Amino acid sequence: MSDHKPLAGRKALVTGASSGFGEATALTLARAGAEVAITARRADRLEALAETIAGEGGKAHVIVADFLQEADVIRAVADAHAAMGGLDILINNAGVMYLEPVADADLGRWRDMIELNLTALITASQAAARLMAPHGAGDIVNISSTAGRTANPNGAAYSATKWAVVGFSESLRKELVPAKVRVTVIEPGVAETELRDHVAHTAAQTAVNNWAGSLRQLQSQDIANAILYAVSQPPHVCINEILMRPTDQER
Repeated sequence: MSDHKPLAGRKALVTGASSGFGEATALTLARAGAEVAITARRADRLEALAETIAGEGGKAHVIVADFLQEADVIRAVADAHAAMGGLDILINNAGVMYLEPVADADLGRWRDMIELNLTALITASQAAARLMAPHGAGDIVNISSTAGRTANPNGAAYSATKWAVVGFSESLRKELVPAKVRVTVIEPGVAETELRDHVAHTAAQTAVNNWAGSLRQLQSQDIANAILYAVSQPPHVCINEILMRPTDQER
């Protein structure tokens, strides 16, 4: 772990921590001195991440949860608070990207995406805000996307969830101003993660992979660095929004 610990003494919960942005963010926050709770469905990946953090001198708590289940979301926040004796930072990162034309869409799959990308994020934010507000401090960071700024073919429902995250985050920010709890929304562009692996529509997956392959993509560490920047600001500074794209990405 680095000698510079801007998050020393702070306690963070990272959702979707078994890979990608969540894994990189958990490591980055731990290296910055935070005690972290990490949650996702894949216990083996979480345990490996916790071992890595512990091996670097940090402290991590594994919470296995399925964020498609409201009770699991509420439990994960409560368990993190109990394990660490507090909760200062929530990173709402869990999410999926299902791309397909509206005419061909599997509506069951889209319902799951809406539940995970939006409803679970709202549920976790509510639970965390109730814990943070009485202390007059805290950070809630919600991961949206450039798809929450512009919509493209095959991305109707995905963009709908990410636009909604931006709107929810801004309303939540205003509501929590009196409690001094900060809310930040991060909107990354094309990134090199396993997110595209979940696209079940063959033509849509081919199209997005070909586009992504033509770019120098963002890396998970880039998003983790943006999150660390936001949550390590002095208490009077709230970074409302970070919109970030690969240099090569036009839209």
